[in-house]
Amino acid sequence: LASGSMDSCLMIWSMRPQMRAYRFVGHKDAVMCVQFSPSGHLVASGSRDKTVRLWVPNVKGESTVFKAHTATVRSVQFSSDGQSLVTASDDKTVKVWTVHRQKFLFSLSQHINWVRCAKFSPDGRLIASASDDKTIKLWDKTSRECIHSFCEHGGFVNYVDFHPSGTCIAAAGTDNTVKVWDVRMNRLLQHYQVHSAVVNCLSFHPSGNYLITASNDSTLKILDLLEGRLLYTLHGHQVMVWKTNVDAADYGDVLKTQKYATNVTGTLHNLDSGNYRLVSLTSLPSI
Repeated sequence: LASGSMDSCLMIWSMRPQMRAYRFVGHKDAVMCVQFSPSGHLVASGSRDKTVRLWVPNVKGESTVFKAHTATVRSVQFSSDGQSLVTASDDKTVKVWTVHRQKFLFSLSQHINWVRCAKFSPDGRLIASASDDKTIKLWDKTSRECIHSFCEHGGFVNYVDFHPSGTCIAAAGTDNTVKVWDVRMNRLLQHYQVHSAVVNCLSFHPSGNYLITASNDSTLKILDLLEGRLLYTLHGHQVMVWKTNVDAADYGDVLKTQKYATNVTGTLHNLDSGNYRLVSLTSLPSI
């Protein structure tokens, strides 16, 4: 498990019974985003110090600094093959980097306000970006052109993600809504207004049949995309939920959420049967 903090440190946590933490120092300001590479051999982080760092998660904590952004870096994501990195920033740009050569490749710059999030499509050919200019832009990675702008949100767009098939995107906004678009036809497919406050994040279930959303209303919602309806509301947090993710595991699908320094982990063994439960509430140890 990797985490970033306002103290400018990156933490790597071993989740074995003897839980151990490693502190990596390098950023000069708050760490805003962190992601492991698909292989797990690298960790990327973005910071308020305007830099991106690529770390080798070992005892030495070695890192390479990427400099090109001129404001806070809000989002980092590896391509599915681990060869590229896409970043989003308050400088209103999306930037793409090569991981192997560790260098800046190009910038995408049609947003007119902060860019909160940027994601590669599963095949790596498209990039979706979400911005405070109330749009989601779809980019062709090869031509580096914006091929469509989705403008249906009534407020800032906090987060965007691709469906596992790559045919759709979902976005979360400050207008309390979640929207799903078909990126082949560039049309709105579904609109959900199930939260009573800002929606911060969302994550597709690996099957592609469900969407999990996290909100300032302290809840997570599980949306059934096949039927276009709210399936479950999950309670357990006492304050706003910033992040959610679903991982496939041998023992069931693991739903992870985050609020400040406390992590909640639950299992969703079979969404169709309604079998879900809270399995752990973890306060990560200090060092």
